[in-house]
Amino acid sequence: MYTIVVKGKPQGPYTLDELKQMEIFPDTFVRKPGMDDYKEAHEIDELRQLLGFLKPKHLPQYFASFDQRLMAWAIDYFIITLVYAVIVAIAIVFIEEKELRMNLVIVGFALIPLTKFIYSVFADSSKIQGTIGKKLMDIKVTDDNGTKVNLGKSFIRNTSKLISNMAFGFGYIYLFLNKKQQCLHDVIAGTLVVKDRLL
Repeated sequence: MYTIVVKGKPQGPYTLDELKQMEIFPDTFVRKPGMDDYKEAHEIDELRQLLGFLKPKHLPQYFASFDQRLMAWAIDYFIITLVYAVIVAIAIVFIEEKELRMNLVIVGFALIPLTKFIYSVFADSSKIQGTIGKKLMDIKVTDDNGTKVNLGKSFIRNTSKLISNMAFGFGYIYLFLNKKQQCLHDVIAGTLVVKDRLL
């Protein structure tokens, strides 16, 4: 059963057969049981097949903004740093030598960026399509068609962040010059960072 929005008001529920007889456009908002929010008709597989719509094309309001991506990054780094701090603190309790303690702290925190890189590669290609930070910000990594990326594409995306960091972070500023709000590493990997649009 499907509920649709007509002239700003929800109507229904309707069956698939009933929808087939109605005037449904690709951008008509539709919701079915189990969905948290409305989506456009062309985003729902069975409606796309039934009504002959093309594959969904992400509109600008679907793309994650710079502040959302930055907050997700900050959350991830905070969590990883906190975990390392706890591990190092526990290890220091059992180490008496001062120099060894200092080396442990330096090496431990130097590993944070590497840990973030490895975690991001696997998380972005996982079922939830993103890290904990992205999940909390309700954003995810997709390919150009809005589907989940594989491990190889995720690796290319996260490795290409090295290029985005060059020239004083111009690769991230490029997001403001790109209609799909892609950073330079997204362009290189052919990925998007999207956020579900609310009604």
